[in-house]
Amino acid sequence: MAELLAPAGNPEALDAAVNEGCDAVYLGLKSFNARLRSSNFAWSQFEATVESLHKRGKKVLVTVNTVLQESETERMYRFLAYLERMGPDGIIVQDLGVLHMARTHYPKLRIHASTQMNIASAKAANAMSRAGVSRVVLARELGLEEIKAIKANTSCELETFVHGALCVSESGLCLFSSYLGGKSANRGMCAQACRRLYAAEEAGGTRQGYFFSPHDLQLIDKIPDLVQAGVHSFKIEGRMKSAEYVGTVVSAYRYVLDHWEEDRKGAVETARRILANDFARAKTRYWYDSPKAENLLNPSQAGGTGIYLGKIETVVEDGGTRFALLRGGSYEPDVGDSVRLHKKDDSGRESHKIQALKDERGSRMIDVPEGFGRGDSVYLIQTKSMSKRYPRVLPGDLGAYRAQPGDERLPELKLSPLPAPAAKLPGKPHSEDETGFPEGVYVQVSRVEDIYTVLSDRPVRLIVELNARTAAALLGEEGALTGPLPFSRREVIVSLDPFLPQGAEETLSSWVESLTEAGYTQFMLNNPGHLSMLRNRSLKLVAGPYLYAFNRWAADWLATQGLYSLVTPVENSRDNLEATLDPAVRNRAFVTVFSYPALFRMRFKLPDDYAFSFFNDRQGGRFRAVSGDEGSLVLPDVPFSIVDKVAQLKKAGFTRYIFDFSPGPVKKGDYRAVMESYRKDKPLQNVSRFNWKDGFYDPDRIEEFRQMNERASKGAKPSAPRGQRPSRAGSRSAPGGRPSGAGPAPSRRGKPGGKRPAR
Repeated sequence: MAELLAPAGNPEALDAAVNEGCDAVYLGLKSFNARLRSSNFAWSQFEATVESLHKRGKKVLVTVNTVLQESETERMYRFLAYLERMGPDGIIVQDLGVLHMARTHYPKLRIHASTQMNIASAKAANAMSRAGVSRVVLARELGLEEIKAIKANTSCELETFVHGALCVSESGLCLFSSYLGGKSANRGMCAQACRRLYAAEEAGGTRQGYFFSPHDLQLIDKIPDLVQAGVHSFKIEGRMKSAEYVGTVVSAYRYVLDHWEEDRKGAVETARRILANDFARAKTRYWYDSPKAENLLNPSQAGGTGIYLGKIETVVEDGGTRFALLRGGSYEPDVGDSVRLHKKDDSGRESHKIQALKDERGSRMIDVPEGFGRGDSVYLIQTKSMSKRYPRVLPGDLGAYRAQPGDERLPELKLSPLPAPAAKLPGKPHSEDETGFPEGVYVQVSRVEDIYTVLSDRPVRLIVELNARTAAALLGEEGALTGPLPFSRREVIVSLDPFLPQGAEETLSSWVESLTEAGYTQFMLNNPGHLSMLRNRSLKLVAGPYLYAFNRWAADWLATQGLYSLVTPVENSRDNLEATLDPAVRNRAFVTVFSYPALFRMRFKLPDDYAFSFFNDRQGGRFRAVSGDEGSLVLPDVPFSIVDKVAQLKKAGFTRYIFDFSPGPVKKGDYRAVMESYRKDKPLQNVSRFNWKDGFYDPDRIEEFRQMNERASKGAKPSAPRGQRPSRAGSRSAPGGRPSGAGPAPSRRGKPGGKRPAR
């Protein structure tokens, strides 16, 4: 029997989900989950939830689906100990280090691989199954036939999203929010950059639109097919949604699951009527219909949800309450209705339940929260008539539930030693150590032409991203090159794309087979599926940045899979990198010191009417879109660079540096400028440090800083806590962390140190 899995962002949503017939709920506690902005559950509420739902024969899953910094590992150890005592039916995990820690110390915990782990193929599911994962939550960028193929080739349980908000970026691969201000989507702090209003430069002038704001997923009519395909669990997105929303959606999917076998068409139609009052975004079946972006994107539709009620024309105060007069809508809201307010500059949004009305010269005014005023838009997201009171699941008195994480001490972990053969490589160059990789500069490209461009300052190794054109070039296929490849096979590391959908698995396997037969022995892996594809082949494997080794537990897990060398994630910080890897093992790390990091990675070609390459946000940030038949990328116009920090890195024991020039094109002048900066230890102008200096945004430390400011309001201005800015927006002139005083804004093509052309 397929499981209906519902979101519970708070106890009220839990009541709605359970009473409308879900089989299981997933919820988060106050930390380590990918929806930190939702209410989440207190310790006592969670303990009571597990007890109450188990009495009802229902399951509780806990989200532990964020990447973990080294400083957080002991707190995670204690959290896992607490969860094992509480006995939920599973934990949903993204970080490979959390997986490793749980399997090592808390084997009773049942582990599900989060969609953030980017499982989109049978090979990836099988890799996780071998690691002790019971269920994988599949990436959302998959079609029905791909899911059928995955099920046919794995014994792992499959969970799929069937309803709710989508990310435009491939699951687990979005860096946009992190790049804008350290609020990493991989840390539960997504600022929803995809929902923003952007301005694009087209031939006819400037065009505004919500270019990357996707529709919401709705697969109500595909449920019978997915049941027959063998999907174990159907997941509804919505831990930040209201209880009314959760109840409505659960009831619709419950009805289809219970009645489709007796009357498929009738069951689906009844469920559609139930969902008619789902005032969310326009709906899509995404990859189930076709791979065209037009099925997912509508740039004229605001990134928000609901029925448009109009714009605020006037705000007046009466008895301490702010009332707003709306113009432009066709519905008059009432007390008890829920609305969402959008700032006119797209800088903020807030949900609000109407508490009071005011008549002003025949017009109805509604109460609105502080911070919103003339020109801001208001949308209806729930009517009072749709509200429904549910019996409470939790007891009224939670005094008996007192369990909390304890003070367990995390056992010391030393990275797994290198295998003996790796330490005895015969005839290795003087610059190579036991890892088998030479010290120095590694240059990464994704175009055949760029392989020749980087010869002007030859790296010790070339990293080539594998795609249709580079595969042909590496294999020397006729017409792929004008001559022989200017790097030997031992000088090339082949980098595999971080997104491995089932539909591309066969092609990638064929390329890998041909490359290994041709003598290529060095590969960079970026997806769990690559582990299944390349294990037990006596190859030299590097864990790429998308395997997210943010802590030594993740690094150690990778080593147990034969990946002794790793590329630190590009959104990592110096402090965390040094804390993760002790000096004795820093020779295993590759550090990216220059790149245009992919902020969105999309599994589709952008719509034909997106006739632009560059676009801007309202905060002055400038970005580039690259699109083709193999997919699309959004890149910053300002590169990430710490090339002037190489001397510091070398002193700290990091001796392998990646200069990533993908996706290109690489211009000789730009390449020379970057390499000259490296040789002379001089900073490039107009660059981002990303999170290298300041680390991830940390709301707890921001609150600490705020309190410090209050205490010192009459004294000297305090400094921010080490490694944490009080606000990124206040320390730069554009997203991406470009420091003030760094010179003029970047050129149109993002040339390091360039000047913006006159307009």
